Amino acid sequence: MKDKIIINVGRQFGSGGRDVATALGEKLGIRVYDNELITKAAESSGFSPDVFKKKDEKRNMFPISSFFATQTFGSPKNFLNGENLFQIQSSVIRDIAEKESAVLVGRCADYILRDMDCTVDVFITAPFDIRVKRIMERSGISMEKAKDLIEKTDRKRETYYNYYTFGSWGVASNYDLCVDSSILGIGGTADFIIDFAIRAGILHKEGK
Repeated sequence: MKDKIIINVGRQFGSGGRDVATALGEKLGIRVYDNELITKAAESSGFSPDVFKKKDEKRNMFPISSFFATQTFGSPKNFLNGENLFQIQSSVIRDIAEKESAVLVGRCADYILRDMDCTVDVFITAPFDIRVKRIMERSGISMEKAKDLIEKTDRKRETYYNYYTFGSWGVASNYDLCVDSSILGIGGTADFIIDFAIRAGILHKEGK
């Protein structure tokens, strides 16, 4: 691989999106950022990672004081709203994209980096029953609990994405490529995305 490439991976919960992202990183030899974005955002802001974990891909407001046992805050100015945290995380995402090739998972990265011409925006999906089975096996929970968790998590991601991007989460027209991971499997889906990027002229193999 030569030149810089950023692959932004949106995903339905239980679709294997994180696994596909990991496979992409391994095949391309580049870093994958998912929960790592939370850590980097926390480091750049000076706040505890717990602040970002609690807010991750959600829309709400909460007191900073809830994360600091040694200090009490009572003023409204001591509340961080979603916009504040989104801006911090957006700055981290842009900083990564400007410095290195990477696979970025979720968190509206496709929208944040919409002005960069080295990106491929992908959305990973899978049939509901397959996603339920994956979550049951991964989390060791019942079918009903898995269904409920999938619906709640997808709703949370959709609300977050639509609010900050003014777009529609999971709608094909917002992405360069939408893939059902159950058809080719995790590794096959990653290979398909790489082939797409090569054919699109965004990714170039060594020697070409």
